[in-house]
Amino acid sequence: MNIIVLQHIKIEDPGFIKDLMLADNVNLTTIELDEGEKIPNDLTKFDGMFCMGGPMDTYMESEHPWLVDEKKKIKEFVVDLKKPYLGFCLGCQLLGEAVGGKVIKSKLAEIGIMDINFSKEKNNDILFSSFPEKIKSLQWHSYEVDGLDNNKDITVLASSPITKYQIFKYQNHAYGIQFHIEIKDTTVNEWGCVPEYKQALEDQLGEGALDKFDQAAKENMKKMNNFSKILYSKFKAIIPVK
Repeated sequence: MNIIVLQHIKIEDPGFIKDLMLADNVNLTTIELDEGEKIPNDLTKFDGMFCMGGPMDTYMESEHPWLVDEKKKIKEFVVDLKKPYLGFCLGCQLLGEAVGGKVIKSKLAEIGIMDINFSKEKNNDILFSSFPEKIKSLQWHSYEVDGLDNNKDITVLASSPITKYQIFKYQNHAYGIQFHIEIKDTTVNEWGCVPEYKQALEDQLGEGALDKFDQAAKENMKKMNNFSKILYSKFKAIIPVK
């Protein structure tokens, strides 16, 4: 299995799911876009795509010109080639744009270990049907997907009180996940070293919030890791057997 991973900062990789893929001997091709690496022109050789989070936002094309090509390649992979895609946080928002939506600033930032509420549509979904009606996961975002309400190819699978598109899918092969189910024990402290993330955290939760956030994440880590295992095992199932 060949998976391409689009990263926007080195510390935001597929986390616990990456560990599972490496244990499975998955062939990973990681493109570190913020360091100038280019997405290959030939995407047909990849069975699936992971698109991760990052400190930038989708509109910042002048500061990060590689976003222009990334958006085109995601659209080619998902819409034209119809290949399996998982996008987390920024990767969720990039998918939203690729399939005709837009990304807007949230009324309130969502930062913390927070509730995700599934819709009844998840009961018939390949990836999420075995998930409970509600889970807790890590949120760290101030922008969200919008403008997909009239798109017949879009199904909303989960929401929160603030964000409608916490999980959505395009047709049955591309998924946007606004939260971070992929984290592991080291994630919060590593992300807390990124100035943009630390500032957003302290703006939302006050100075010194990192330690409390890290503790809350660790208390919920076992469940989040179990959900990552389910997500990964189901994602493998939608990749065509060669």
